[in-house]
Amino acid sequence: MKTIDLFAGVGGIRMGLESCGFETVWANDFDKKAFLTYNKNFDAPAVDIRDLTKIDANEIPEFNVLTGGFPCQPFSRAGLEKGFEDTRGTLFFNIADIIQTHKPHSFLLENVKGLLGHDKGHTFKVILRTLENLGYTVHYQVLNSKTHANVPHNRERLFIVGFLADRGFKFPEPIPLTTSIFDLLDTDVDDKYYLSDSLMEKVSEEITDCNHVYQWRYGYVRKHMTPGVSPCLLTGGTNSIVMDKKGVRYITPREAFRLQGFPDSYQFADVPDRSLYKHAGNSVTVPLIQRIGEQMWKVLS
Repeated sequence: MKTIDLFAGVGGIRMGLESCGFETVWANDFDKKAFLTYNKNFDAPAVDIRDLTKIDANEIPEFNVLTGGFPCQPFSRAGLEKGFEDTRGTLFFNIADIIQTHKPHSFLLENVKGLLGHDKGHTFKVILRTLENLGYTVHYQVLNSKTHANVPHNRERLFIVGFLADRGFKFPEPIPLTTSIFDLLDTDVDDKYYLSDSLMEKVSEEITDCNHVYQWRYGYVRKHMTPGVSPCLLTGGTNSIVMDKKGVRYITPREAFRLQGFPDSYQFADVPDRSLYKHAGNSVTVPLIQRIGEQMWKVLS
């Protein structure tokens, strides 16, 4: 079953789907640093880094399944919630054009849950109607990594799945969370990840519990409500803070990728930490994609 990987990032969707039998035949993303890491971990095809809006849909090789975590900033509170007024928001219509041109058997799209309520629900109605008018039966659901992937990461995302010939697709059911973020942390971490003495003076009274994860939120520190679970990783960078025997520190890029279900065999390109944090925050939770892919495979096969 051949797939194309739009807004490929560092390959989280590709990794999840290929683990259950799908084959990637084309990938696209314009982030050159993500491109370096992606190509370090996957064989051909390499990422096409051209602007998707400049690519003729007929240039894309034939495929059966389209995938893509299309830009969420236009629909996210972390952005300015401009929706289709933001040029990134219009990239959805490039997806629709590719679907119309190739008529794949199925698609898998991912975005923030805020897309459902953006502009009082109007934005999502336009997206849903567009996909249905192309001839697809569409399913959508908000899934959380901590409840659907056994990953200690409070990450709610909207998944949209469509089929030309639907044979009873169902999203995966919740499963128990048996892992803690503290199972994923390293014991020997570079000093650069620890908070400075001057910063610790400001937050020492707020960061006191080694069983919880903390996060910067608009100038203050917030304690995440669930012990052993990380708040949602953001593209802004070092936002999850933990206490260990040595002190108070940010999670490392490797730990951030573990919170997205990437194995330690996954290689990083020689890019700054801030880029790696961004790529982890922009990515998807790989085991969750695998579980969705398994359900899609049942329908498609």
